[in-house]
Amino acid sequence: MARRCTILGTRRNRANHVSHANNRTRKWQLPNLQTKRIFDPISGRWVRVKLSTRAIKSIERKGLPADLRPKS
Repeated sequence: MARRCTILGTRRNRANHVSHANNRTRKWQLPNLQTKRIFDPISGRWVRVKLSTRAIKSIERKGLPADLRPKS
């Protein structure tokens, strides 16, 4: 599965690693993804999603988005 947040769509970033001698080599910066179980009070079910920590904070403030709710 891709390293991508299901809500925000955050993915890996291409960057340069710069040494003391100013040599540049390419590297990947990976998002901080966590697998999280979130309870949906409307449907009464648990949903397992792969989220970035920033998306987890947003869910705690605003609640679960409608597109992640289980279809029943």
